[in-house]
Amino acid sequence: MDQEELKIAASGNVIDRAGTLIPTSMTQRERWHRIFQYQKVDRVPHYEFGYWAELYAEWHEQGLPRDIVNEWQANRYFGFDDRWSVPVNVDILPHFEYEVLHEDERHRLIRDTNGTIAEINKDGSSSIPHYVEFPIKGRADWERFRERLDPKTPGRLPGGGEQWVERAARSDVPVGINIGSLFGRLRDWMGFETIAVMVYDDPDLIDEMVETMCNLIIETIIPILKVCPLDFAGGWEDMAFNNGPIISPRMFRQFLVPRYKRIADLLHQHGVHVIWTDCDGNITQIVGLWLEAGYNCIFPIEVRAGSDPVALRRQYGKELLMLGGFDKMALLRGPEAILAELKRLEPVVEEGGFVPHVDHRTPAGVTLENYRYYLREKKALLGFPPEECR
Repeated sequence: MDQEELKIAASGNVIDRAGTLIPTSMTQRERWHRIFQYQKVDRVPHYEFGYWAELYAEWHEQGLPRDIVNEWQANRYFGFDDRWSVPVNVDILPHFEYEVLHEDERHRLIRDTNGTIAEINKDGSSSIPHYVEFPIKGRADWERFRERLDPKTPGRLPGGGEQWVERAARSDVPVGINIGSLFGRLRDWMGFETIAVMVYDDPDLIDEMVETMCNLIIETIIPILKVCPLDFAGGWEDMAFNNGPIISPRMFRQFLVPRYKRIADLLHQHGVHVIWTDCDGNITQIVGLWLEAGYNCIFPIEVRAGSDPVALRRQYGKELLMLGGFDKMALLRGPEAILAELKRLEPVVEEGGFVPHVDHRTPAGVTLENYRYYLREKKALLGFPPEECR
């Protein structure tokens, strides 16, 4: 061992076969940056994507401590990595007042905080509500509703600004910011049928709505970007089904791409280079459009719906960053299926730019034993030391 190798050994670092120096101990923040720049890491970041509400009761009967009743507690119990976002509000403000309009033995008719009237289950079980009426049905409703989307409304930025700057600067875990939604929230407020028709019947109104959302996001995040060191920006859309997006790629390009680009350009100017949007369903027709606009990361890559990290990496190469992509249905089928799915993803994990985890919330019916097996085998894939995998 020569003098240089002795120095490297003493520092606790290693050199891979290509001669790359790899620290053997990194902070979570360092791993985040390196994995998304396709650099070597001591291990890949370890995240997961939540659980169905019914699952906690099932797992309590199978050995999960009974004081673990929410996602935050479960994530810490299982030992996942952490990340946090500066709390900005790029949604409606103020929200509507939640009201119970009617109830019977099984259901409640409520007006939720979006202003939507819906029927929900009284027992709290997970189910898509039966929507009765949405707050935006046309231009007159929009004119009243848009008052709740004023970026100058007090409460959009967190109080105690300096503490967030200091906390972000000294954080050992990735720090991000919420960049909201241009289309998904409009669909929430209008309903699928109304927005699907309105892009044809009144494209000018849709354009005005999307522009309002874009301005809200930009004007709200600028003050934070100017002072806070950030590692990522995350948005939400949910604008796709199993057969593809709600609107055509042509309309996506017309209404959304220019606005996404304005948001992405602003983020890039302030050193934020991991920009994702959260969209379930089959997104294969619109991934390239997000990339064109500067949104370079996708989440959660729902495999059963037709989105697949292996195929997407083959198509877009290292231009695309990814979070998610493990088919949650394998957890229901047991160890053999779980291991096969991890092996399928292994080449993409080894390339970098990809943090694998369940492609949506872990569903009811997954046994705690199967979930523990999944975590053990996944940690081995991510590069954890053997004793930590156990």
